[in-house]
Amino acid sequence: MSIPDREEQRRAFLAAHGLGDAVRAPLPGDASTRRYERLTRPSGATLMLMDQPPAAESQPCDPLWSPDERRAQGWNALARLSAGRIEAFAAVAAHLRSLGLSAPEIVAVDAPAGLAVIEDFGDDLFARVIEGGADEAPLYLAAVEALARLHDAPTPETLSGLAGDWPLLSYDETALQGGADLFIEWLPKLELRLSFDDAAVAEWRAAWGPTVRIGAQGAVVMAHRDYHAENLIRLEGRDGAVRVGMIDFQDAVRAHASWDLHSLLQDARRDVSPELEALALDRYFALRPQVEREPFMQAYAGLAALNEARILGIFARLIARDGKSRYRQFMPRMWAHLNANLAKPGLEPVAAWFDRHVPAELRR
Repeated sequence: MSIPDREEQRRAFLAAHGLGDAVRAPLPGDASTRRYERLTRPSGATLMLMDQPPAAESQPCDPLWSPDERRAQGWNALARLSAGRIEAFAAVAAHLRSLGLSAPEIVAVDAPAGLAVIEDFGDDLFARVIEGGADEAPLYLAAVEALARLHDAPTPETLSGLAGDWPLLSYDETALQGGADLFIEWLPKLELRLSFDDAAVAEWRAAWGPTVRIGAQGAVVMAHRDYHAENLIRLEGRDGAVRVGMIDFQDAVRAHASWDLHSLLQDARRDVSPELEALALDRYFALRPQVEREPFMQAYAGLAALNEARILGIFARLIARDGKSRYRQFMPRMWAHLNANLAKPGLEPVAAWFDRHVPAELRR
């Protein structure tokens, strides 16, 4: 669909839902194919237009597909799973709201067109208000409280929302290894000194095997999967977990409980001090005393390392393929997180792989 045709589709959607008179202000884009506009009505009330053209993404994962079929269908079926679909966003939002958590209300939706109007949570992203001087510890502890509530709730296999039902797929071995493999696929296209032959690739996958199995076997809670300070909004007048406005959760899956914690506390875009990370983890274990800390923390380190390798691959792809050089500024922080995790028990084979195949001067 051409840009003029897409714009006409947006206008028709807004008009059909009584929003044809809203003033539209596009928000800055990110690494995705999704875009947002703030809608301001004559009354001054605001809403958000969420625009995710289905044709801009490959197919989401069919729960019945085999690993080979998923690989043949492309990246979304292999590892992203939901393909960012509006239906997924609406269903996850309904589930979060049913638990008393703060997800935007869905005001209107046209799933086949990939359009939705949602509640506007404002601009107080955790990252921005902390930059402006807000105390970060209460915000991070509230975010941990929200995760604990989510993790203590039953995790449905199918979610239901305004756009219909959506399967909550598992972040399984195929998806976890597929994500990690972005590193070996894309780093050599950014750093031309790197080259991984078939033997190196086989060693890579074998080294990650135990971590991948731990992640897949522990996939029992809903994970936002992009839970960090750029996707959490401070909601004034609310306390505790409901103070945390969650956005961009359309890629939610069933995953290990450590996934969103390490995403929050080992952030690609901002520094979180070791002291704050320890404080937040202590709060999580206090809220969920049934969780055994030692095996959980081993999974936390392993899955964080895997995710950091995945993110380095994503950043390399954004730079090398898409020309988005601004993502290079985040790579040193990711390398620092990855290097620290590789020193943890249980990750010796992965650390040895990096020592053999990636020169130290490239790992920073």
